[in-house]
Amino acid sequence: MASERTPFRRRAGVVTAATAALALAVPAAAAGPPALVSALPQGHDISSHQEHVDWPSTRTKGARFVYVKATESTDYHNPYFDEQYDGARDAGLLRGAYHFALPDKSSGAAQAAFFVRNGGDWQADGWTLPPALDIEYNPYSAKLKCYGLSKAKMVRWIRAFSDEVKEETGRRPVIYTTTQWWKLCTGNSRAFSSSHALWIARHGTAGPGTLPGGWRYWTFWQYGTEGTFPGDQNLFNGPADRLRTFARGQ
Repeated sequence: MASERTPFRRRAGVVTAATAALALAVPAAAAGPPALVSALPQGHDISSHQEHVDWPSTRTKGARFVYVKATESTDYHNPYFDEQYDGARDAGLLRGAYHFALPDKSSGAAQAAFFVRNGGDWQADGWTLPPALDIEYNPYSAKLKCYGLSKAKMVRWIRAFSDEVKEETGRRPVIYTTTQWWKLCTGNSRAFSSSHALWIARHGTAGPGTLPGGWRYWTFWQYGTEGTFPGDQNLFNGPADRLRTFARGQ
């Protein structure tokens, strides 16, 4: 997903000199595996890069859910967030908010509190997906892929973020990451697999591949950066009624 305070858009699984992207060793895909796309609820994730989204058109094309970037660190709020988040709901999409983590800037608890205050709240209305934490390669430094934190400190940072979100919203955050980053920066920690839904990013493949940290299944799979819908392309791992149940927290 995107960090928005740099002149490039970094995409999980894409590496080019022009974008200064960080290598995840998997090329981007414009469309997901046809069998899965046709069988599972489709969705997408967006940020300020998408600006004004035609939500009725997106719904007509088959989108059933979306995650909208709300915040980054403790000093950035997507200026289009309210329009995007409310517009998705008005068009009949389930929607949730995500936070782009910068663990070298402030504590997990501080970033979680900022996130919840600026769009990352949750309610059991059947339309609001749980808050999501986007934790991945550092878009500002290729040398500090893990933000200068040890594996143990990274696990503690994620735990602090999760605990604060749970305290304020009643839900544990969905964790968005890649298998490669999770292994490199948390030591493939299994501390979250039993209590947090996994949003795995892997592009250009027939499936999401080996999952990190003891997760036995994925809840969301980001399979490409371009496709039918604005932003990144995603699937939910279950039928449409299960997606609504997941939103309610049941």
